[in-house]
Amino acid sequence: MKKKDKEQKPVADFRDEYPKFTKEMKHTHKILVPDMLPVHFGIIVEILKKDGWDFELLHNDSRAVIDEGLKHVHNDTCYPALCVTGQFIDALKSGKYDAERTAVMITQSGGGCRASNYIPLIRKALKSEFPHVPVVSLNFAGLEKDSGFPVTLKTLAKMAFAIFYGDTLMSLYNQCKPYETEEGASDKAREECIKYILGEFDRKKYLHYKRITRHLLERFQKVERKKEDKVKVGIVGEIYVKYSPLGNNHLEEFLLSENCEPVVPALMDFVMYCAVNNVNDAKLYNKKSAATPVFNIVYKYLHHVQKKIIKLTEKYGFEPLHDFEHLRKCADKVIHQGVKMGEGWLIPAEMAALAETGTDNIVCAQPFGCLPNHIAGKGTIRTLKEMYKYENIVAIDYDTSATKVNQENRIKLMLATARENYGRIKK
Repeated sequence: MKKKDKEQKPVADFRDEYPKFTKEMKHTHKILVPDMLPVHFGIIVEILKKDGWDFELLHNDSRAVIDEGLKHVHNDTCYPALCVTGQFIDALKSGKYDAERTAVMITQSGGGCRASNYIPLIRKALKSEFPHVPVVSLNFAGLEKDSGFPVTLKTLAKMAFAIFYGDTLMSLYNQCKPYETEEGASDKAREECIKYILGEFDRKKYLHYKRITRHLLERFQKVERKKEDKVKVGIVGEIYVKYSPLGNNHLEEFLLSENCEPVVPALMDFVMYCAVNNVNDAKLYNKKSAATPVFNIVYKYLHHVQKKIIKLTEKYGFEPLHDFEHLRKCADKVIHQGVKMGEGWLIPAEMAALAETGTDNIVCAQPFGCLPNHIAGKGTIRTLKEMYKYENIVAIDYDTSATKVNQENRIKLMLATARENYGRIKK
């Protein structure tokens, strides 16, 4: 006789092993947020606090953060995942927070990038030492359907305009800081503008973007600047190391210390990139869904607002951020818009657009383990150099084994070439 087959036990849902963030936790838990863009995220966190959420933006960025990341995340995983996980673990170990009443939040793009898998990585890291800390997902792709953090239309609108104002502040600050005659004047202007923006959100006037943008421009016009030329250096690459001081070893500060003007593309470019990719999916790959027309409407509205802000910026004599439709045309010169894994076509598009607006010198920030960005970033450098005579690009790898000194030395070599080229252009 045949032996009876052993009874099969039901396989548990992977997510059931981890604590979930429920709606009730809004009133009991503090939510920690990783620091990717200090100004943008600072504004967003303060806005969400007004809605009753207890958010805190993390600023811990010592070597201990990276060491904690290495303990809990395999070093073959992309560097941003390691940084974010390490920042959470280091903060929870500081003793500053009650682990029983603390949660952590991470955004998810929902694409093929491994950022979509950060949630399982962070949950696994927390399980051994902080098993009661839930992970909250902020995503628009339905990746975590049981998240207790509701993403309403009103919340999305607030975040979108916070990003617009954060982008404007970032650009104005970088255009004034290298040239200020009074040290700290640009920092003071930025602090005052942040207070003004938050006040407009309190008064529910945040949709009045023309008036708010005009106020920001007028305030930075008051910053007295030296009339001198400096080398402009653009920063492009994977979204985390492109913006995060922890991820890129305070790249903007380093460029300022080297007597350069940092030129950083807008975060809103990435938001619109994600939106338009959903529209392109329907055209290029026949991946149509009920959300496709919604993304199309959202994209058109965001681009409309962006164009108005660009027009105002030019009127006040500042260099505007890129028009996204121009970015798309720049991308078409180098790579197909169907290449959308990670930051995909956006990276070469930004490098081309920077060259066309007088920023030939570029740091392409590439995290270890991010294959799509190496292909769409490093892989297009030769083509871009053939297209633009003085295009001067250095791809810098950011990972746990790369030393800050080595990274900065490679950037200094790029700056030496930049200054030589600058002399030729002036002649």
